[in-house]
Amino acid sequence: MATDTLHRNVAHAEHGHHDTGATKVFGFWIYLMSDCILFGMLFATYAVLVNGTAGGPSGKDIFDLKFVLVETFALLFSSITYGMAMIAMNKNSKSQVNTWLALTFLFGLVFIGMEIYEFHKLIEEGFGPDRSAFLSAFFALVGTHGIHVTSGLIWIAIMMTQVAGRGLTATNRTRLMCLSLFWHFLDVVWICVFTVVYLMGAM
Repeated sequence: MATDTLHRNVAHAEHGHHDTGATKVFGFWIYLMSDCILFGMLFATYAVLVNGTAGGPSGKDIFDLKFVLVETFALLFSSITYGMAMIAMNKNSKSQVNTWLALTFLFGLVFIGMEIYEFHKLIEEGFGPDRSAFLSAFFALVGTHGIHVTSGLIWIAIMMTQVAGRGLTATNRTRLMCLSLFWHFLDVVWICVFTVVYLMGAM
């Protein structure tokens, strides 16, 4: 009887832990919805101000589509490598998870490095966010996405340390799932940025 009670208590504890993980993932979905609102406002602001060049350059004068295309592929490849990390997690392969996370980090770092270079080049040429309403909206939208990617890189580095030190625990699996949602969300947002800002702006 005591054994039956013990089994029931363990099962209840495991069920409660599973519910907590599911609740965390659900809560993270709510956070992502709030981020959708943030980016929605930034896209709307950009759409309103895109023609406010104040005699300065427009998108077709400053955008280098070949450069941005390479940047875009770097982020797209990082989503693929993160997907491979999740597959490795389901196979309980700690080493493979960290290998794929490391590749994801490198692709993300390339993306951020190229974005910083683009911003630096524009500001050096006198096309900073204070030059016109268009450039203010451009830097706000693209820069906010860049800040999110930087946060994601920090999160990836932390998770690599956690997985290496503690393994694929239930807590780390939940965190990796939330990070997966965040990273793929940033990929989707960037596709929208690339289409609305760069492709349409270069026309």
